Order: sequence, then C-alpha cells, then structure tokens
Amino acid sequence: MVVWIDDPADERVRDYFSLTDVALRRILEPASGLYIAESEKVIRRALAAGHEPRSFLMAERWLSDMADIVSSTSAPVYVASPEVIRAMTGFHLHRGALASMHRPTLPSVGAVLSDARRVLICEDIVDHTNVGAIFRSAAALGMDAVLVTPRCADPFYRRAIRVSMGTVFQVPWTRIDPWPGAVAALRDDGWTVASFALSDDAVSLDSLAADPPSRLALVVGTEGDGLSPATLEASDLVVTIPMRGGVNSLNVAAATAVAAWALRVRD
Repeated sequence: MVVWIDDPADERVRDYFSLTDVALRRILEPASGLYIAESEKVIRRALAAGHEPRSFLMAERWLSDMADIVSSTSAPVYVASPEVIRAMTGFHLHRGALASMHRPTLPSVGAVLSDARRVLICEDIVDHTNVGAIFRSAAALGMDAVLVTPRCADPFYRRAIRVSMGTVFQVPWTRIDPWPGAVAALRDDGWTVASFALSDDAVSLDSLAADPPSRLALVVGTEGDGLSPATLEASDLVVTIPMRGGVNSLNVAAATAVAAWALRVRD
C-alpha cells in the first residue's frame, strides 16, 4: 500500500522522526521492538533474513528500483519528496529508502554456538561504527557467531547496521549475560577463551594461529580501556598482535579483522 506523505510531522511516520538524535534512537528503538534499516541493500538483507517490516519510507524515484518489495509487502510504503524526508529524519536520504523493522527475538547462547567453531565476543564496545565494522569482518572472515556483552552497543542500531552492510542479519548473534561470569560456562562447553590485550604473559597471534584449538572464542574489548581485569583473569590465555613501527595497538575493529583472518578455520 503506497501512501504519500506531505507533512514531515505526520504521526504515521513517527518511526522515522529525528534519526540524527542518537540518544533518542538508543531509547526508542529497543523499547518499541523496532530497528531502522537504511538503504535498499540493507533492507533486502533484512527481509531475506526473515525480519518483518512495519513500514517503508522512500522517495518516489525508488518505487521502481524496489518494485518487487513494494508489490509484495503488506506493510505501508510511505513516499515523500526529498525535502519532506529531510525535514522528517534530519538528514538527506541519499541511500534510497528506510524501513522500520520489527526486532526478532534473540536466540539463546546455546543455540548460537551449537554448530560453531569460531566465535567473537564483543565486551562493552560503545561505538556503533566499530560494532558494524566488526560484524562485517566476522561475516567476511569466517566467524561462525558473535556474542555481545550486556553493555555493548546495539548491533541493530541504524549506524551499526549500515556500516555492517546488513551482515548483522546473517551472522548469528545474541547477548551473553552475565559477563564475565559466563566465561566459565563457555570453558565447560569446550571453548578456549582467548582475550586480546597487552600483557606481559600474552602469547602472540602467530603462535596461537599455528596450532589453534578446535573451538575458539576471541574476546575483544571496549575502545578506551580494553578488556576488564576480571575477563582477563577468567580467560584461558591472553593474545597480542605482533606490530612494528612503535605501535602497540589497533582500533578494535581493525584488530578484530586481523585476528579473525589469522584464526579462521581452514578446512
């Protein structure tokens, strides 16, 4: 059902109001059971993953590019001029379309890990760009699943989804709680927990990659302080990435990509 919108304050499109207000979206999206998918590619990946749309918003020129979605959905498709969309959302919608999507129920940790051999654990990472980049690397470089701690930024936040190019919909993930208390359960389930940090007793990534365990959980930490002492204490080992040029650390998303590639399952 195509519905034309002329008033940027129309209550029917409230899901799309003021999308530049990060604090508002952090509260509104999880509380309402919604997330915002931005761009045709991301929307298609969300639909392919089985997520249910509540509505769509797009400029008129995208009706033809997304004609198959428009003709098959039962959700309203709101269409407005670029000027109305800018006034409504707070930015220029140059990626074509937005969709307000119902959040799926997250699976249990056991379900996510049932067939996995490589899992990435994100501890308290607060930057949505980093979260999105980590998911994209996880998808590209062979991570079977991602677990995020209770205080980690929301992978279904609009910017995280966009940076991930929609891979948050294809990589199995869920929240792990309590943390780091759940490390013991992972170890009991046969996982070797390897935390990435600077430490005098750390092993090099090269050494771990030379003979990796069959089930390996890689833990990366928040941008400022890194992993908590409690997490490092609970882990089986601490790992560092060998570096040159007087540099001792990388951005967490870059470090995750390096580690995922080095420790990928090769069979």
